[in-house]
Amino acid sequence: MKRSLTVLAIVAASLCSLDAQVPVKVPPIDWDKLRPEILERYRALVQLDTTAGHEILAVDYLKKVFDAEGIPTKTFALDPNRPNLVARLKGNGSKRPLLILAHTDVVAVQREKWPVDPFGAVMKDGYIWGRGSKDDKPVLAANLITMLMLKRLGVQLDRDVIFLAESAEEADITGVGINYMVREHFDEIDAEFAMTEGGGARIEGGRVASVSIGTAEKLPARVRLVATGTAGHGSVPRMDNALVHLAAAVEKVGRWETPMRLNDTTRAYFQRLALMSPPERAAIYKSLLDEKTAAPAQAYLREHSPAEYSMLRTSVVPTMLKAGVGANVIPSEAEATLDIRAVPGEDIEKFYAEMTRVIGDPAVKIVPLPPSRPPSPASRLDTEMYRVMEQVSNTIYPDAAVLPSMSTGASDQAQLRAKGIPSYGIGPASTESDALDYPPHGDVERLAESSLYPFVRYVWNVVTEIAARK
Repeated sequence: MKRSLTVLAIVAASLCSLDAQVPVKVPPIDWDKLRPEILERYRALVQLDTTAGHEILAVDYLKKVFDAEGIPTKTFALDPNRPNLVARLKGNGSKRPLLILAHTDVVAVQREKWPVDPFGAVMKDGYIWGRGSKDDKPVLAANLITMLMLKRLGVQLDRDVIFLAESAEEADITGVGINYMVREHFDEIDAEFAMTEGGGARIEGGRVASVSIGTAEKLPARVRLVATGTAGHGSVPRMDNALVHLAAAVEKVGRWETPMRLNDTTRAYFQRLALMSPPERAAIYKSLLDEKTAAPAQAYLREHSPAEYSMLRTSVVPTMLKAGVGANVIPSEAEATLDIRAVPGEDIEKFYAEMTRVIGDPAVKIVPLPPSRPPSPASRLDTEMYRVMEQVSNTIYPDAAVLPSMSTGASDQAQLRAKGIPSYGIGPASTESDALDYPPHGDVERLAESSLYPFVRYVWNVVTEIAARK
């Protein structure tokens, strides 16, 4: 009897060992059948007016959906109207967690500029119209669907998958969103890799021609220029008119061509663009990579492709002016706000010193504004996460070139990268004209319905490739 039990134990152990070696396949999804739910969830999120202070609407919706599916959630709130929600699906712990996150807040709207209800998620001309339809409800919806399907299909995981819906990304001035989570609840979101907004895909000629994976972003380093002079009557010209000094300073910094600084991400971006672009445009991109020929190429991009020009350097853009109390009063003080976006690794104090030299006017002072995000390094291109994202891009968008990219804007990846989590940006596909005419933060925002479904599949495939049990 004892011998029989021993034999059974050996057989059982062998079977367990064999089972451990057999790859566990992720059950297939009928994506056509899932389309109505994808659209329903996405539109439900766009229909929520989650402008600053109303993010609780999204958290209430998400919590209700997760509760119905048996997915546990936690909420963390410094401001009860601006909570953050965390959901976690447990893995076997053989690998560190994956964090998928999206922000719930959207920027404000000017309703008179919208042809439809900005929170109606109106379907018109093949598009879903609404504030947040690009920033950031597609990522939020894709992450939600991914969590639901992981749970429904019982996908076995090598690592925890953490879902974070965070508030106040657009302006976390009071520190209630990602800053709060990193500062007070980092253990809830600590992960090996993170994926969120900050990339995208470009449609050309009816097909996706390129996919950008965000691996770096610029650091907001805004300042005020403050000019001072003597107040007086508007009928008496003065040499120390603060407005005149400020205007001259604004023109100088607005026309200042700061030094070009390529990094690993931007160098790879332009190298790959040179390989996939028409000959004339390819020549421009190649020229950027050689200091001797870079100047004419930069001039071309400055006029014809400002976003790519901005990727080359720390940018300085005047955005606001403030001065005066009356048409007949010379003000004693005038100020301008400069939106400075620094490339990773920029010594910002040295940059301010150089800007002082460029302005060359002791009547104008540079006053740095409090930083909204920490300096953060670029995420590496040789990680398992980047390789998987590149592979999935080739699967979902065949024949599209895959490019690492540096965002000229800012996202909550900065805080995660600063904490040592390699973070990567994604986004749905759009034509160049639609990206220009209906952009995030624009007067009107919309997303092509046809771009939504492959994007959800993209997120699903990345998550299952990186997290599902092998």
